[in-house]
Amino acid sequence: MMLTTSLRDPFAHIFADFGDIEVKSAPAPAPEPTPELNPALRARRTTADRVRSALMALTGGTGTLITHEEKAWASITFSGTRHEVVLEFCGAEAVAHGEELIERLPDHEFTIPGQLVADATITSVDHRFGAMERLKVTAVLLLLEDG
Repeated sequence: MMLTTSLRDPFAHIFADFGDIEVKSAPAPAPEPTPELNPALRARRTTADRVRSALMALTGGTGTLITHEEKAWASITFSGTRHEVVLEFCGAEAVAHGEELIERLPDHEFTIPGQLVADATITSVDHRFGAMERLKVTAVLLLLEDG
């Protein structure tokens, strides 16, 4: 009687090309979600983000944000936040936009959802002349929660 043995290699799967193996029970890989494709994944804009955007719109986008400090405050009748923003303008054209910010900020009507801008002032200005003209402006905004 003759015994036949299988010459099948029990470890062949280790050396196989896994790209050729079909797995029917595995789900198809889902595409990576991106904020552009799914608006629900976008980061929510905070009040601080909106304050910075409003100030940058006043400067025509020429300023550079140096610091932004936000402090909560409350009184008996009101609650809100105090924002201290330091912007820097480098170059003659940017400095002209910074000077325009200084002029327009106190009377500017801000539209920040859920907030009223009670006060907007310039507390510090550092203007340097020379080869690279530079203007550093510190603005303080007092926001009250609307409603």
